[in-house]
Amino acid sequence: MKRKINYRWIVKIVLWTIALTTLFTLISSSVLSNAGFALAFSVLALFILLGIVFDIVGVAVTSAEEKPFHSMASHKEPGAVEAIRLLKNAEKVSSFCNDVVGDIAGIVSGTTSVVIVERLMQAFRTERVVISLIISGLVAGLTIGGKAIGKTFAVKGSVPIVLFVAKLIHAKNKLVRKLKKEK
Repeated sequence: MKRKINYRWIVKIVLWTIALTTLFTLISSSVLSNAGFALAFSVLALFILLGIVFDIVGVAVTSAEEKPFHSMASHKEPGAVEAIRLLKNAEKVSSFCNDVVGDIAGIVSGTTSVVIVERLMQAFRTERVVISLIISGLVAGLTIGGKAIGKTFAVKGSVPIVLFVAKLIHAKNKLVRKLKKEK
């Protein structure tokens, strides 16, 4: 069976990537411009964690079965309908979570690492190579290790993870509908 290429999705995902990368880089640059080491490392940790969390969601959506969510939907469980929609679009959700947000988080954590290396170099008058090796090793280890742990967690706990995300989407949709009614 030959699949058509969904050019509309590709254009959409490219535009989302550009927008989110710009936003994350702007936020990171603004925060890091006058940040001390504690804040700089906190920003770095936040981007690493963001990549891990979105990787967990992407894997959970691709590994969850629809059946329990149909049962929840028949009992009017909040978020069940959204969960089914996530699973029916698992390829796109996974692409967005793992590739778009995950890769952007990796790129921004890399640029944040460079800022931290430069600051450490100035503060401690140390060789750039040594600091660079230590920071890049730590970032890679935390990112890859976190994602490895997260993937196991995502596969084994896919239903509650998908339901949690779906409930967040449900709450957001409910809030948007309420705000539209008030206008």
